[in-house]
Amino acid sequence: MKRFLIAALVLAVSGIAYYGISPLFRNIKVDEAIPTSKQPATAPPESAGRLVADDADPMIVQEMNGANETGEAVQVTGTPGHPASGTVRIVTADGKRYVRYENFRTINGPDIYIYLSKDIAAKEYIDLGRVKATEGNINYEIPAGTDVAEYPYVLTWCQAFGVLFNSAKVQ
Repeated sequence: MKRFLIAALVLAVSGIAYYGISPLFRNIKVDEAIPTSKQPATAPPESAGRLVADDADPMIVQEMNGANETGEAVQVTGTPGHPASGTVRIVTADGKRYVRYENFRTINGPDIYIYLSKDIAAKEYIDLGRVKATEGNINYEIPAGTDVAEYPYVLTWCQAFGVLFNSAKVQ
């Protein structure tokens, strides 16, 4: 009976260790294109009710025509035991907003997700989904109607253990 309990305990500990450690050895690389607008970045006809001066700033013209708007890229910060590098920013294209990681690199984990959060502790957050990759250029769509100004942090969070892997303050 004693041997059975020891064997069961060893099996349980091994299973938990495998669940927690094995993702660390699996890196997934993705290189998604930056989301772009399908509309051309040219001035609309005057009949559309939008007048653009000849000397208008080209970036303003693009924004008026629905082309990409990008926020400032900020550095991703890892935590002790969870190194990370790369940048993250908010990108708008065709009326949708995205969290965009560029040259991103982090370690994998058993149950990691991307959050938009009001604070670094993820007390109030919007779940953007499971981590698609641990390396590369990656886009996560922000749900329509989300007031991004209320959620200044982008977090990589392990739900299974309630642990922050890395973060960036995008505002």
